[in-house]
Amino acid sequence: MSEKKEAFVALVTCFNDDETINYAATRAQVRRQVAAGNNIMCAGTNGDFSALTFDEKVRLCGEVVDEVGGKARVIVNAGMPATFETVKLARAFDRIGVDGIAVITPFFIACTQDGLERHFTTVADAVKTPIYLYDIPARTQNHIEPETARRLAAHGNIAGIKDSGGAQETLEAYMEVGRTVEGFDVYSGPDQLVHWALTNGAKGCISGLGNVMPEVLAKIVSGVNAGNEAQAKQAQEIFTAFRTDLYKLGYPPALVKRALFLRDPSVGLSRQPALLPDPAQDREIERILERYGL
Repeated sequence: MSEKKEAFVALVTCFNDDETINYAATRAQVRRQVAAGNNIMCAGTNGDFSALTFDEKVRLCGEVVDEVGGKARVIVNAGMPATFETVKLARAFDRIGVDGIAVITPFFIACTQDGLERHFTTVADAVKTPIYLYDIPARTQNHIEPETARRLAAHGNIAGIKDSGGAQETLEAYMEVGRTVEGFDVYSGPDQLVHWALTNGAKGCISGLGNVMPEVLAKIVSGVNAGNEAQAKQAQEIFTAFRTDLYKLGYPPALVKRALFLRDPSVGLSRQPALLPDPAQDREIERILERYGL
């Protein structure tokens, strides 16, 4: 276990009441995560990226990088349905300077594996920043087959993959690619698999739930890094139980945002047409937060 494992939090984007981005509140969330020892992924699924404009993403990335100030690593998601816009975004992020650019599989446009390969290769060719493939088939309807990941891993500027598929066998297949291809790191997305993934060859995790439980997430990783299995296992049990309780109530990113909001209203609501607050659901979330001492 020589290689140090790392956690990224898929940071929420905070909004004002008029649905404009609240950059000051977003920076406060950055500070909270950095203080806990976590790295930042910005403009990901939990950051409402699909509800943000091009210019907002660019500004958001700049503000996050500025706030982090080199104290943690930053990955930003540039993936859009068309390769053309993805390249434009990636180039803008490349100029700002980040540690990695994640590229979610195109959504709405159904892709062949060949199409996915062209998409990722074109983006990776266009920038100097390392590119991370990002697979989340439940949301995009497009899936990077492990063999496609293996072919892409040979590209000099493709540094790894974030697997948010939720299937352990796919994660295992990606980790097999990581074992055989030098410089291809695997990051696990599902919050219930953090400990398992880190001890089975993943370089790290990228977590949405870490927005609400930054210290618990950091404890799983620090436990693994220190060889303290008991600490890692106990933190994972808390993380998994909290996830199970919270996600029973509906769409995970909306619930993460709402759980945060109930403790810190500065994070704001998500942009419409996302779920509107529901008093009965809020009471359920409150009960869960109290149960976990949050």
